[in-house]
Amino acid sequence: MAESDHQYGDHRDLAVEEDRPQLKHPPMYKVVLLNDDYTPMEFVVHILEFFFNKDRPTATRIMLAVHTEGKGVAGVYSRDVAETKVQQVNSYSRKHQHPLMCAMEAE
Repeated sequence: MAESDHQYGDHRDLAVEEDRPQLKHPPMYKVVLLNDDYTPMEFVVHILEFFFNKDRPTATRIMLAVHTEGKGVAGVYSRDVAETKVQQVNSYSRKHQHPLMCAMEAE
């Protein structure tokens, strides 16, 4: 044994478990559709089916929430996915000459 091993002790036989960092889940964001007086209800249902993969009954329920409550949650996603969905829906709505607004809110 080397002299330095005597001074500090020989710890080669100890099992040392490294401390694992605590990983936090990324913040999630709600993608919401906002009510307006001009976008047809069927177009809102189409948006929910096409961009959010909702079935017809679920899309209809969300569309009715948009219509009666002023907004409806289309889905909850990580920040990057939520931003992309908002951009896609707003762009698609303008392309089809509808004022439907899509936004994101922290969950």
